[in-house]
Amino acid sequence: MQILEGISGLADRYDGYVLDLWGVVHDGRKPYPGVPEALAALKARGKRIVFLTNAPRRAWFVQGMLDRMGLDRGLYDGIMSSGEASWRLMKERKHPWLARLGRRVVHIGPERDLSVVEEDAAEIVADPTKADFLLNTGPDADGGTKSAEPYRAALRACFDAGLPMLCVNPDRHVMVAGERVICAGALADVYREFGGDVLEIGKPDPAIYEPVMELLGTIPKARVLAIGDSPHTDLAGAQATGIDALWALTGLAGEAHGADPSGEALAAVAVAEKVAPLAALKRLRW
Repeated sequence: MQILEGISGLADRYDGYVLDLWGVVHDGRKPYPGVPEALAALKARGKRIVFLTNAPRRAWFVQGMLDRMGLDRGLYDGIMSSGEASWRLMKERKHPWLARLGRRVVHIGPERDLSVVEEDAAEIVADPTKADFLLNTGPDADGGTKSAEPYRAALRACFDAGLPMLCVNPDRHVMVAGERVICAGALADVYREFGGDVLEIGKPDPAIYEPVMELLGTIPKARVLAIGDSPHTDLAGAQATGIDALWALTGLAGEAHGADPSGEALAAVAVAEKVAPLAALKRLRW
């Protein structure tokens, strides 16, 4: 697999860019070096840029996080998140999985994720026997971010109450400032062990790309490039949607394969994951 130093050589082939956030644009605390400059170079050439993240928070909340990191809003055209998509689904109640359920939920996750239930999208209750489904946005301060095991008892109580689970972040792990932490997908895996019914919202499901393509406007898929660090979500999702992808070697990929992996090793991983990115990218820079 070819490993690119930057994106300048590919820029003219594409008009729209779909970029993962955690592990590509930033490390959970600040943008990676060279990212603002790369985004500015793309925008100067008239490209449209949309961030697509499995974050379990609404787009306005994610934008506020980027503001605090110092990333100028003029460097991108839109944000779509798993939290935004989940909020829309809970508000509309047209998805067949949700249409059969009431609005009362038990929430597992931190308080900062509650934007997904705002404007009466759902009503949080404490007792699983009084809920209609389990809303899983990931680990919280009490259970910690290292393992899904501390959540097993709470998950079991929800399963025993017959609750299906809405998982608002399909990621199993993410890198935050160099530390590997679990996400809602890791809790969903435990729920599936019990035999629980789980609906995951976000990459790699092609449905999450539909609002992304709307944000990109009239750009055809052949002129859209996705960049992500996870074969399981970013690369698989782009492939299922029919758009090209680059495998960023930061974030989870950097943690898994080191600072200087060989193209042959990366190609073997891609084959095992059943994805076919155009190339690997050392980091998002011009």
